[in-house]
Amino acid sequence: MKRTDSPLRILHFVDSALAIGEKGITMPDAGLLVMMIILLVVVGALGGVLAGLLGVGGGIVLVPAFFYVFQSMGYDSPQLMQICLATSLATIIVTSLRSVHGHNKKGAVDWDVLKTWAPGIALGAIFGVVAASGLRSQSLQLIFGILAIIIGFYLSLGRSTWRVAETMPTGVRRIVLSPIVGFMSVLMGIGGGSFGVPLMTLHNTPIHRAVATAAGFGVIIAVPSVAGFLWLEIDEAGRPPFTIGAVNLAAFLIVIAMTLVTAPLGVKIAHSMDPKPLKRIFGGFLILVALNMLAKVIL
Repeated sequence: MKRTDSPLRILHFVDSALAIGEKGITMPDAGLLVMMIILLVVVGALGGVLAGLLGVGGGIVLVPAFFYVFQSMGYDSPQLMQICLATSLATIIVTSLRSVHGHNKKGAVDWDVLKTWAPGIALGAIFGVVAASGLRSQSLQLIFGILAIIIGFYLSLGRSTWRVAETMPTGVRRIVLSPIVGFMSVLMGIGGGSFGVPLMTLHNTPIHRAVATAAGFGVIIAVPSVAGFLWLEIDEAGRPPFTIGAVNLAAFLIVIAMTLVTAPLGVKIAHSMDPKPLKRIFGGFLILVALNMLAKVIL
């Protein structure tokens, strides 16, 4: 992560936040701005429906969507993936807090697991920001693609009856696993669902409690990582409009607004049909998206 002297770094951050001076928020032409808004509205709407319908974390959808939106607009810089990861994680702060609040009303959150796993997950998230800040976009694409393929196969082929143990890991196993969850989640720009839910269900946690508790993982992952990404310097030439640090404010606000509208629709559809076949289809789709990202790096 690049750093300058502290007072100058603070002035640079404030300058960007207020959109003043030569290094303020980059203003696009009207046509480019309209195109970006339209694409982000579509991304937010689809992400919300899929999250509500399939119970998958929004980040697994948003990161590749942000990547293709910004790339299509000409912002294909060596730091593009950092922007995608950071912006996705920023949305996860809001959606995870909302999810935890809703699940807690029903008593579904396992606060003992959340409290004991939180320190390690947060530490892993911090290391994830440090690692992501020092990698080029292509390296992060490679990491996202490989991990997304693994998640895709799990969604497509996984069984709810699979178990590796009867209780959640404690002691040394928890000390080892909790930072890994935070670290890998930041490198993919995702919250707690994609790794946390399988981890807990494989350790005999009921699915509704796993989903509720993993939402808490999302908050613990996203808050420190976004705080770190806000201080990451992004080259102005490769920075989409309305970007502070590595977080694109336009994408954040539009996606949050659309997700709040469309996620309940996905939940409603999920309750009217069996989502398992759709989850398998989405797993296959995710594998194809991941392979496409890998192809852009390798070929």
